[in-house]
Amino acid sequence: MTRLEGCEPLSPVIDTHAHLDDGRLRADLAGTLARARSAGVVQIIAIGTTAADSAEVVALARSNPGVFASVGIHPNEAVDATDGDWKAVAELAEGPSVVAIGETGLDRHWDRTPFDLQRIWFARHLDLAHRLGLPVVIHARDCLADLIDQLRDLGRPVLGVQHSFAGRWEEARALLDLGLHLSFAGMLTYTNRSLDPLRDVAARLPLDRILIETDSPYLSPHPFRGRPNEPARVTVTARRLAELRGIDPRQLAHATTENARQLFRLPDRPSL
Repeated sequence: MTRLEGCEPLSPVIDTHAHLDDGRLRADLAGTLARARSAGVVQIIAIGTTAADSAEVVALARSNPGVFASVGIHPNEAVDATDGDWKAVAELAEGPSVVAIGETGLDRHWDRTPFDLQRIWFARHLDLAHRLGLPVVIHARDCLADLIDQLRDLGRPVLGVQHSFAGRWEEARALLDLGLHLSFAGMLTYTNRSLDPLRDVAARLPLDRILIETDSPYLSPHPFRGRPNEPARVTVTARRLAELRGIDPRQLAHATTENARQLFRLPDRPSL
């Protein structure tokens, strides 16, 4: 199957956050990329969460045109990371297919990694990204206030993106003031009234600071919740975002693609 159910083509779009090394996508990577291409996805950023899968996404980027890599150690994985793992990530970061550092950040939803240790690893990623002039891909769950405080303590703007943003306008405004872009995933499409503040942010955010993503195989958009997500479904989120903003989906697609290419310094080619 080339066309994915429910994905009306919209082009050009870039999925700025996908875990292509996950077995649910990697098992049929050629099909995953073909369905994304059929939906109008032109490029994908594959995200690392450990030293091992950072090496894997770099390998995927090198062998699949239109795929680029972000390398890092997720806060929930940091408890198991070693100095050797960090050395490996730092070496990978200097490769030509790597366009960002992360997924890094903070997480209070899970408690695998002590929070003070998460802060240390987050600081390492921020320093590496700053040194290399690369954007940072930031994770935050149930701790946006903590994350904003740590970023403010840097005393400088932060080049990067708060991925899968799920907060309120006050938090969004603080992240914008720090220099970050905000990225929206499938949660934007969910019918929960509790997510109305998120939809308010999506409607109000400056268009030149918005990115879109799937976080696949997670966060599949409505009405596909409960199924593994994949990059083709970024178009579902894009159309909902355009609806919330009252603009043509094609305008939204072109704007977010340009935003992604500027932030991650992606070339127009290669495409998927």
